[in-house]
Amino acid sequence: MNTTGTSDTSTMNTTGTTGKQMHLAALFPARHTAGWRDPRFGDHNDFATFSGLARTAQRGLFDFFLLADYPRLTEHRGTVSDVGIAGELDQTTVLSALSSVTERIGLVATVNATFNEPFDVARRLATLDHFSGGRCGWNVVTTSDAWTGENFRRGGYLPHADRYRRAAEFVDAARTMWGGWTADGPTRFRHEGSQFRVQGHFTVPPGPQGCPPTVQAGDSEQGREFAASHADVVYSRHLGAAGLDFTADIRNRVARHGRNPEQVKVMPGVSFALGDTDQEAHDNARAAQAQAVSPELAIWYLERTWGRVLSDHDPDGPLPDIDPDPEPDPDEWPRLSAAPVRLRRANKWRAYASRHRLGIRELVMRLTAGKPFIGTPSRVAQQMTDYVRSGGADGFVLVPAYAPGGLDEFVDRVVPELQQLGSYRTAYPGETLRDHLGLPPAPRS
Repeated sequence: MNTTGTSDTSTMNTTGTTGKQMHLAALFPARHTAGWRDPRFGDHNDFATFSGLARTAQRGLFDFFLLADYPRLTEHRGTVSDVGIAGELDQTTVLSALSSVTERIGLVATVNATFNEPFDVARRLATLDHFSGGRCGWNVVTTSDAWTGENFRRGGYLPHADRYRRAAEFVDAARTMWGGWTADGPTRFRHEGSQFRVQGHFTVPPGPQGCPPTVQAGDSEQGREFAASHADVVYSRHLGAAGLDFTADIRNRVARHGRNPEQVKVMPGVSFALGDTDQEAHDNARAAQAQAVSPELAIWYLERTWGRVLSDHDPDGPLPDIDPDPEPDPDEWPRLSAAPVRLRRANKWRAYASRHRLGIRELVMRLTAGKPFIGTPSRVAQQMTDYVRSGGADGFVLVPAYAPGGLDEFVDRVVPELQQLGSYRTAYPGETLRDHLGLPPAPRS
């Protein structure tokens, strides 16, 4: 596998998908899987865990390495839960360090637009873009829950309906600042809106990309509209027929906003399980899921819907026959969905478990299995290729089950198969993340 030079040119056009090449990225870490129980799992506070995964993704010619961010630890019934990971490091600090041990792969930070300020975020990301040689990206996320907001000065002050209004204006303000320099130096920027009134001189000269690409993952009506108007990459949770519908919807919305639909990449998050035979791959997938979903996690997962203590239930036994608590104590059960939503979900799960004769843990294993590609390397490569060329997506964000070695098998065994099919690059197309994504240069002032 070649990692230098100029990439192959895709034969795709806007009316057909034959020859279309896919984009690949990696997301780390996944949350709420208890994957740390795997003996191959590295310390999330150790730089080697992050650098090992990023280097493997670069070896596989991935567009970018995306760091997820959780601004509050996993808590359950008033205490920190071992279902989650102990340690949530700062994104831009980790990625700045990774820029010194990688050369080509994009480095995408998840930065919340609800609890931060545009100037601070714009400066941090512009600095990362400089230090990385133009490889910075921004995964724009929002949150409206007061539980997470307790860690911040303004708290959970935003209603759900307003959070994307703030996010859109946040991105606009940051882009105004990034464009606040000319060849003669900084010019005065000014942004006035319902969410922000800021003006001054931006302190960082424009980076190699001007404006770092933005990633967005919202699936609500407001989230899709925000993606259509502001995102360069849309991280999706849909595959199959639902994925085809989602991608078509995003492309239609992008066009309505006067943007080129082919320049917005839709990339579902997926996992994978490989084997020398299809049966071995399915066995490996089941073993990995059983490793991730401990009996304790299975009960925890149900308690997050029931709003009740279920520790007296057998993880391998049937689902509770009692209904979710309609009014759980919010201090003990923060972030629960509304009672009608939880009741509908519980009834749906009970019907599914009864129909398929599943106990609690078996059900949770299915619910948390994600969107996996399972099979021999050649079969997985063909499945991914067929899906991209069907128009269902532009590529995939791989979510490894563990780090730092969780991508090695995919890069060593599947990437060469993709290249053999002509559906994946054999070299990076340029130096910057915008180059990898096929995006035009950002406009300059």
